[in-house]
Amino acid sequence: MAQTHSTGDHTRDPCPLVIVNDFGGAFAMGAIGGSIWYSIKGFRNSPHGERWQGVRSAVKLRAPTLGGNFGTWGGMFSAYDCAVKSIRKTEDPWNAIISGAMTGGTLAVRGGWRHVRTNFVIGGIILAVIEGVGIALNRYMVEAPQTPVLPEPVSN
Repeated sequence: MAQTHSTGDHTRDPCPLVIVNDFGGAFAMGAIGGSIWYSIKGFRNSPHGERWQGVRSAVKLRAPTLGGNFGTWGGMFSAYDCAVKSIRKTEDPWNAIISGAMTGGTLAVRGGWRHVRTNFVIGGIILAVIEGVGIALNRYMVEAPQTPVLPEPVSN
């Protein structure tokens, strides 16, 4: 089976920098999403007179943690993706699937080998689904029928 050697995506930073960039982006996404989520949760779980204090407290306490979790996942995934691209010398969906599996397994190490195995498989499946949906959407957009041009109405 022949491997395709692509020149890569030149719109992205080189591999060492993309890891830091992806870590920061994932942290920001987790912190912003966590702020929204914990704002709602803090508002709903606080007594009527102290709702805004509950919002502020919940966001300050939990949003940075969620941002850190997202950042850890994003940075580790990006590091594995760079390593897999370097080893395989190709860019295809398998890189992301392998990287997702390795990230899931690595993040489960503290739970023991059974958790590593389970999260390795789950990480690979999740990234395979994401890559599959991306490929399907890309094909749909490329093969989507063009909107027909209607003739101009004739005016009297």
